[in-house]
Amino acid sequence: MPGSRLSERDARVIARVAKRVHIARNVNQVFDQRLTMGQRLADQVAAVGGSWGFIAGFGVFLAAWVALNAVLLVEHSFDPYPFVSLNLLLSMLAVLQAPIIMMSQNRQEAKDRLAAALDYEVNVKAEISIAQLHDKIDHLQERLQSLLSESKMKPVVEAAE
Repeated sequence: MPGSRLSERDARVIARVAKRVHIARNVNQVFDQRLTMGQRLADQVAAVGGSWGFIAGFGVFLAAWVALNAVLLVEHSFDPYPFVSLNLLLSMLAVLQAPIIMMSQNRQEAKDRLAAALDYEVNVKAEISIAQLHDKIDHLQERLQSLLSESKMKPVVEAAE
């Protein structure tokens, strides 16, 4: 487009191409360098809370709670049926766990956007490199055509010698 300016990212990619600097980077390393301690902790909590191990362990905990209060300690249970304390505990866990998981998902979206940006930079560099290769091949073809044309114009007598 006439009069259009390059974006900052495109200018950066072109500068890297001109300097022959590699553009491809590991998105996990780039992203992990930016994480704070709290973000790392939230990701760990989300990883544990979204695992089958957590579900199985929490299922065992719930079954033990119910068995302890409904069967074993019927006379002196610390949380009799309908398990109000257990409901409160589960509600507090959900209130804490949901935002932590959402924070982790938001970071995953940011990581995906970063991966897309890095892929774009690599694609721009590849496109520029391919265009340069096309130019070189076109130049070689023109040079070959001119050499062939010159060789056809030489007299046949020279070829016989």
